[in-house]
Amino acid sequence: MIYLHKILPTFVLPIMLVIIVILIGLIKNKKKLIYIAIGVLYIISTPIFSNNFFKLVEGSEYRKPISTIDSADAIVVLSGMLEINEVGDSTYVEWGDPDRFFGGIALIKAGKAQKLVFTGGKMPWDKAKKTEGEILKEYAISNGIPSDKIIVTKNVENTADEAVAVKELISPSKRIILVTSAYHMYRAKKLFEKQGFIVIPYKVDYKSERNKEITIIDFLPSADYLKITEIGFREIVGRFFYLIKD
Repeated sequence: MIYLHKILPTFVLPIMLVIIVILIGLIKNKKKLIYIAIGVLYIISTPIFSNNFFKLVEGSEYRKPISTIDSADAIVVLSGMLEINEVGDSTYVEWGDPDRFFGGIALIKAGKAQKLVFTGGKMPWDKAKKTEGEILKEYAISNGIPSDKIIVTKNVENTADEAVAVKELISPSKRIILVTSAYHMYRAKKLFEKQGFIVIPYKVDYKSERNKEITIIDFLPSADYLKITEIGFREIVGRFFYLIKD
């Protein structure tokens, strides 16, 4: 099922739709379609479009000071920030977006909860023996968090799995501080609330630039900003999927 969740959205994302329109234009000899596709590709690759579009996905609220976050029974940090490579007896970790990890660490050090939960993110195609949660637990301990305050869930493949796995460890009526990327919070919060949790959101890993002066650079296409646009569209597809699923 996870393969379908990862593959199917690809066919409704902008880059695939642009490719399809170009192919149709070539097959039907419709140059107008090709020009339209190229124009769309240009627009969605520009910083000015990507940044403003992603602001809508992330929400207008920016990162809150930890002092304003209410206390809870547990802090739950979602997976999705590491690439784990095991070579022989050695494990090498490549960090993607470490904000989730450091956000969770800062919250528990501030006394916002007595338990820190990491989810055991691991895809079927991942060859590493350890889950992301197990690796994060090791890093948390090295950052001064006592091991008895840290919980790692069973293996999970997506956000819905994470909510169910946390429910198996913590009473669903409990208050949790949910730590995840800003663009992912809307969907994650809904899924955890569906499992009965009282969720206090703590958004991190903002990808949109705020209070930025517009320059000529913002109108030049970039592969980096095309990637951000794609992440935003994929998140919207994910929200729509769970909406119709319910």
